[in-house]
Amino acid sequence: MSGDARKTAEGLSYLSGFGNEHSSEAVPGALPEGRNSPQRAPLGLYAEQLSGTAFTEPRALNRRSWLYRIRPSAAHPAFSRADNGLVRSAPFTETVPDPNRLRWNPLPEPAPGTDFLAGLWTLGGNGDATQRTGMAVHVYHANASMHRVFSDADGELLIVPERGGLLLRTEFGLLHVEPAEVALIPRGVRFRVELLDDSARGYVCENYGAPFRLPDLGPIGANGLANARDFRAPVAAYEDVQGPVEVVNKFCGNLWSAMYDHSPLDVVAWHGNHVPYVYDLRRFNVIGTISYDHPDPSIFTVLTSPSDTPGLAGVDFVVFAPRWLVGEDTFRPPYFHRNVMSEYMGLVEGAYDAKAEGFVPGGGSLHNMMSAHGPDRDTFDRASAAELAPRKIDDGLAFMFETRWPVTLTAHATRADHLQRGYDEVWQALERHFRPLH
Repeated sequence: MSGDARKTAEGLSYLSGFGNEHSSEAVPGALPEGRNSPQRAPLGLYAEQLSGTAFTEPRALNRRSWLYRIRPSAAHPAFSRADNGLVRSAPFTETVPDPNRLRWNPLPEPAPGTDFLAGLWTLGGNGDATQRTGMAVHVYHANASMHRVFSDADGELLIVPERGGLLLRTEFGLLHVEPAEVALIPRGVRFRVELLDDSARGYVCENYGAPFRLPDLGPIGANGLANARDFRAPVAAYEDVQGPVEVVNKFCGNLWSAMYDHSPLDVVAWHGNHVPYVYDLRRFNVIGTISYDHPDPSIFTVLTSPSDTPGLAGVDFVVFAPRWLVGEDTFRPPYFHRNVMSEYMGLVEGAYDAKAEGFVPGGGSLHNMMSAHGPDRDTFDRASAAELAPRKIDDGLAFMFETRWPVTLTAHATRADHLQRGYDEVWQALERHFRPLH
């Protein structure tokens, strides 16, 4: 089935442009002309609005889509509490915030039949899902496609595959996402995850706050970083399926389940800007120094979720994409630093230029606010003595979820077998080199 699914996804054409107004119809004539909610929607469909922001938010920030579907979303039975598994949500109160530097290996192999939702493992987060502030860090490891449908009322989901492709069947259509790409599922959008390979592994940022958007460019000017036209939205595709379908909803931190008598992925046409997207990280236009010094990692921001303080993000998504290093008289790897922001880093492929070992694809590290970190001993020695000729970094792809508040861990993250107990040791061999002139 995975081969057929990949062919189906690859056969799609895509709309493009992050945050832009789009429209699509799977059947000609399904999209009404000139109005959103006519007295009788075309083809016997139901008109329904999905709002990702408050009605009265500024036009430039407002997110909403009109859906024209076979059955309205209101046609469903009551939801009942479901087992949360290893999914947790803010506020995170199982542990206290930890100032120590922490690093994990990849998740172990899951039990047979583990789908994307069952394979979600929450590392931690901050804020309060009920107040729509903060974020959560999850990782996933699955070996089976979903037969149920999932939606998240608490926040939008930024999915970062590390191993194995995914076919996301959403209310808006199909999205195919592979490692080195990311997929964004907006708040409240229903979807199902089908595996395109035997197993799939990766990372998820659950953003409770303002929807992700492209960062302002400031002095950079009109071009650079992620280009809006490179974000791909799906064309309309629908399921007209009668029969029992389990629908799971994440609401205020808990999972709730209902058994529908039809598939809710039955949208025949839609228009709006509250839509899923896929973005290829290799298309990121890296901006860096062409003289000296290492730029702050904020220059690698793909998406940002602004907070109530200008310039202070609820969460940023940052990618360390292939790039040239040309700085003169410059320590080229990421410098030693302490940061008011908290940083969770993951690795999609290859190696990271600030760590010689221990940071592997599928693993991750957490440096909470003001925890000192930077290159390990081997990296420092090598970079300090390197010949500073122009060098292309194209042997790795790392990313970071950077957030304004400390990330508080779940209890299972603190006691996990794949937590690296000796992470602090990578800095212990850094020697004293100080030599006073007098």
